[in-house]
Amino acid sequence: MTPHNEAKKGEIAKTVLMPGDPLRAKYIAEKYLENPKLVNNIRGMYAYTGTYKGKEITVMGSGMGIPSIGIYAYELYKIYDVDEIIRIGSAGANSKDLDLLDIVLSDEAYSDSAFAKEFNNEDIHLAKPSLELNNKIIAKANELDIKINVGMTNSGDVFDAYVPKAEEYLNHLPKEVIASEMEAFALFYLANLLNKKAACLMTIVDSKFTEKKVSAEERQTSLDNMIKLALEVIK
Repeated sequence: MTPHNEAKKGEIAKTVLMPGDPLRAKYIAEKYLENPKLVNNIRGMYAYTGTYKGKEITVMGSGMGIPSIGIYAYELYKIYDVDEIIRIGSAGANSKDLDLLDIVLSDEAYSDSAFAKEFNNEDIHLAKPSLELNNKIIAKANELDIKINVGMTNSGDVFDAYVPKAEEYLNHLPKEVIASEMEAFALFYLANLLNKKAACLMTIVDSKFTEKKVSAEERQTSLDNMIKLALEVIK
């Protein structure tokens, strides 16, 4: 056990599905897993282990931001011997080619964060996911006829909607960035450092290119499609 996770060794599966919101972890466990068992509730960061179509899986929240997922992902990989983590979350569009509710798969995460410098004295600002895991996700999406958009994403330390000079901030990002979220860089960096696997799927829930808003019902349906895709990949 750790200061952040009360699960015993063996109670965490080798594969973890990781939404940011712990209540979404609870929702996924109760809706999709067979015989889900609550294995962590420290700080309200729910983790459940159960099975999906016979495959053991843990679903656990990560919290918001690089520092939070950095703690949980490190402990899962290093202490609980997890092999792979698929993050599922929401993102904002940086490309006019993305519509609300589109699904994005990150093939590289950029970040201005000093996470790598503080963690391992490396001045690194780009991190890649597992190519093997990404290829599995792409193949399964094609099989299920689910459209996904693959590209570079940005992991910010702030919620860019609150940045006073948002346009200035967004314009300094690499031109290849198609969407922004707040966690993938740390997940990818740690997976590479520890010789593990990681991937990140996101649903676009806001965009500066449209005034349209996503309803609660639309958001739930779209997130369910992304969750099902991740679960089928794991299965």
